Amino acid sequence: MSFTDVAKNLDLPTYKKLKTAIELGKWPTGIALTQEQKAICLEATLTYEAANMPPESRTGYMDSACKSKSNDDLIIKQ
Repeated sequence: MSFTDVAKNLDLPTYKKLKTAIELGKWPTGIALTQEQKAICLEATLTYEAANMPPESRTGYMDSACKSKSNDDLIIKQ
């Protein structure tokens, strides 16, 4: 089974633990994640989200209302 297959099929508690570990920079035991572990956990969580969650629930989702406005809208009027 490939890494992608495993990541897509994580159970919800495991996904949540990986996401929390990334957010805090450490495992539930308090041991800090290495840079390699952070990268692997991030790849696994993003792969899980892409396979199992609607776009608006995924990490990094930005609603279309957040699109940049024209330069005229950015001018501060005094």
